[in-house]
Amino acid sequence: MHPQLSDKKIVCKDFIQALENCHSSGWARLTGGCNVLKDDLNKCLRTERVARSSRNRESAKERRSKTEQAWKEFNEI
Repeated sequence: MHPQLSDKKIVCKDFIQALENCHSSGWARLTGGCNVLKDDLNKCLRTERVARSSRNRESAKERRSKTEQAWKEFNEI
C-alpha cells in the first residue's frame, strides 16, 4: 500500500475509506470495480505530495538564504 497511508495525519481519509469499502466486497475488487476509486486516491495522494514538496522547497530556499547571509556577514568581519 502507499507509504503515506501510515502517517498519523491522513489527508485523503475519505478516498481511503471508500476504497476499503469497495475492497470489502469481493466481486467489485476482482472485476475492477474499484479502479476508479483507486485512481481518485492516487490523485489525492499525488496532490498532497506535490504540495508537501513545494512547501519543503520554499523552506529550503529560506534556510539557504539565511545560511548565505550568515556566511556573508562572517566573511565581512
